[in-house]
Amino acid sequence: MTGRLAVVAVMLGIFVIVTTEILPIGLLTEIGDSFTLSDGAAGLMMTMPGLLAALAAPLVTMATARIDRRLMLCVFMLLLAVANFLAAAAPGYWLVLLSRALVGLTIGGFWSIGAGLAERLVPPASVGRATAVIFSAVPLGSVLGVPAGTLLGEVAGWRTACVVMGALTAGVLAMLLLVLPPLPPVRATRPSVLRRMLRSIHTRFALLLTFLIVLAHFGTYTYVTPFLQQVTRAGDGQVTVFLLVYGAAGILGNFLGGARVAAYPRTVFGLAAGLIAVATLLMPVLGHSAAGAVFLLIVWGVAYGAVPVASQTWFAKAAPTTPEAASVLFTASFQATFCLGALVGGVTLDRTSPATVMLLGGCTAAFTVLVAGAHFARRLTWPAEERTTR
Repeated sequence: MTGRLAVVAVMLGIFVIVTTEILPIGLLTEIGDSFTLSDGAAGLMMTMPGLLAALAAPLVTMATARIDRRLMLCVFMLLLAVANFLAAAAPGYWLVLLSRALVGLTIGGFWSIGAGLAERLVPPASVGRATAVIFSAVPLGSVLGVPAGTLLGEVAGWRTACVVMGALTAGVLAMLLLVLPPLPPVRATRPSVLRRMLRSIHTRFALLLTFLIVLAHFGTYTYVTPFLQQVTRAGDGQVTVFLLVYGAAGILGNFLGGARVAAYPRTVFGLAAGLIAVATLLMPVLGHSAAGAVFLLIVWGVAYGAVPVASQTWFAKAAPTTPEAASVLFTASFQATFCLGALVGGVTLDRTSPATVMLLGGCTAAFTVLVAGAHFARRLTWPAEERTTR
């Protein structure tokens, strides 16, 4: 029972991180209007955390390699609470961006440590299920956190939404202190370990696949609210419902993907990328109607729900003996591309249209399918399988 509570505590930590990170998607226009910014300029709120998270993942993890992981997780939760309260009180956009920098530091550190903790918290037979529970925080952040935060922001203002997130984060901090056991560092992540991982063809494929699919997703989903407002002509209440439907589909995709990804990582990754390609390419065609937009958001949600667990699993299978180092590369690549996707999507949106953003993202996702197929076509064996056949 203690192990299960610890897994839930880590999952809730990732939940408040994910919700804080992507909350501006639902409130992008409102926050931008507060500071007289375009949607593209307001998108820097998404770019900033991703950039710093990518840098923090390896640097912070290596710098704190000798410190108990429980203590570090609690420190990162404290930083996240401070970031939320700072954003709520920000008199200018520069302070909002500073708070988002703290969010990025938290993401890089907490994700790198927490994403691979399941094997230290539960028996070996339960590791796969526990990992799926931890990663369920990603779609839960969409289905509960973002729509609820968006609704609260519309009713009481976006600053109130930040205050509530700060209070929730403080609650998660208390839970981590209560239920997490001491976690002394093991198999410390060092530069030499990361360099050795990067020489693996499986790791290089993982980096390329993660880069492409995250670029495709966040280059489009960051600006889904402007698309729904301008193309679908959805009102504020409808946008909240649409995001809720998307998030619910993401939960389903997370558990469907999590159930099969250990045995079929290439298939899960390729199928998820293909469905994202279909949804985003068809969005400018079918997204003019509410029914068409909802249908495509469901497809999109199911597909993306499987992406984080598929990416983390691919990195873990590429380096089965160094799980924390695998989590570091997963976090750094994921967040760096998250940052790039939000930036490219924002520049494209300001210079073209929401429909063009969707089309470019769809083409990128389609290319991801080809890359996953190339790994299969080369009949590459995973390191663990290579050891068992010797």
